[in-house]
Amino acid sequence: MPTKLEVCVLAAGLGKRMKSAKPKALHTIAGRPMLAHLLDTIATLEPVAVHVVVGRGAEEVKAAFADSSVNFVHQAEQKGTGHAVMQVVPHLHPDSRLLILLGDAPLISGDTLRAMVDARCDLGVLTVEVPNPFNYGRVIRGEGDTIRAIVEERDATAEERLIREINTGVMIADSGLLPGWLDTLTTENDQKEYLLPDIVLAAQAAGLVVKAILGQDEAEARGVNNLEQLAILEDAYRRRAAREAMAAGLHLVDPARSDIRGRMEIAGDSIADINCVFEGSCRIGRDVSIGPNCVIRDSEIGDGVEIRANSVIDGAIVGPGCIVGPFARLRPGTKLAASVHVGNFVEIKKSEIGENSKANHLAYIGDAVVGADVNVGAGTITCNYDGVAKHITTIEDGVFVGSNTALVAPVTLGEKSTIAAGSTITKNVTAGSLAIARGKQTAVENWKGPRKTDD
Repeated sequence: MPTKLEVCVLAAGLGKRMKSAKPKALHTIAGRPMLAHLLDTIATLEPVAVHVVVGRGAEEVKAAFADSSVNFVHQAEQKGTGHAVMQVVPHLHPDSRLLILLGDAPLISGDTLRAMVDARCDLGVLTVEVPNPFNYGRVIRGEGDTIRAIVEERDATAEERLIREINTGVMIADSGLLPGWLDTLTTENDQKEYLLPDIVLAAQAAGLVVKAILGQDEAEARGVNNLEQLAILEDAYRRRAAREAMAAGLHLVDPARSDIRGRMEIAGDSIADINCVFEGSCRIGRDVSIGPNCVIRDSEIGDGVEIRANSVIDGAIVGPGCIVGPFARLRPGTKLAASVHVGNFVEIKKSEIGENSKANHLAYIGDAVVGADVNVGAGTITCNYDGVAKHITTIEDGVFVGSNTALVAPVTLGEKSTIAAGSTITKNVTAGSLAIARGKQTAVENWKGPRKTDD
């Protein structure tokens, strides 16, 4: 049996029922294209080559995966799944096995694919059992796990229609045998297409071993032909991700109202309230508490962190013991050291905040380096952008910044200095000093301001 593995993904479908100009392979589940999910799973098998068959919208698909090592194969006319595989044959090494996957069935697991690769057969077909097999090809078993036939709904007898094991369309075959089987296909069927499942008959006619590999999860075989089915797969993905997160030690208060849309590393003993969304690659430390309605994306959350309701953490590192929120926003490049407090309506961007520092409400800190034990008062902003370039604000250890202060970068506030409330700081402040930069308060007696007149 050949030991080299190649993979073919059939992704040239028109997707007419999606009612969209976007290629079907680029429609998203958990915020990523369906094809991206498949390619990630395929990568765990370490194949020698991955071929993706594309059709209408091919350039758009290629552009979306320009950084990948995929070999795109163009199917100019869509004449069925068998015809799509025919386009790949010239690219195959004859001494390999070809795993054939469907671009609109992205939830197939790595474990299932490995079971197919390990199956000792000339042709393997992934099957699943479903409660309602209507409109699917039924798998007629021979001895053991061999397949005697795959019968389509329209051709099945009343007894065969009771069978719940169906053909998923996912196959594995020896590349050297595949061209001969494909040569037997015709378009003499209702669809007038070259249908890949028909190679089962050709393999059997040659006396070769055709086996069924039974999948454990019905969702692995589900394809997408319309937006309703896309939503069903989104739900299946969410439920699977929730199960994995809870098994790793993240207590989801209500899994049905949580969304995990990426890769999670979970230390354990943590809890997330309802309506939390996790995207990209996230690390959640131990004993973390996440309030309702939070979004965490591509971030690291340290041990003992409390994230309060309605906070957004995007591309940030949150050190141990921090308190964030409610209604806080940490933007990419933010790094919080241990025990930092970031309160309501505080936004931090591309800044480092030292241990035990606080910005408890209504502040913007951008492009800043903030030391330890700093207090940032309400209404404080770093004026980091001059219309052309970004500039750095440096706030050294122990600084107290009064409320409603504007720090015009580039500027440095020396260690343990104090900034009076309402100041606009445009020059460096020396260590230990009090800086006051605000207009002198004046009063105009007997002021008669604008008054409405009777017309």
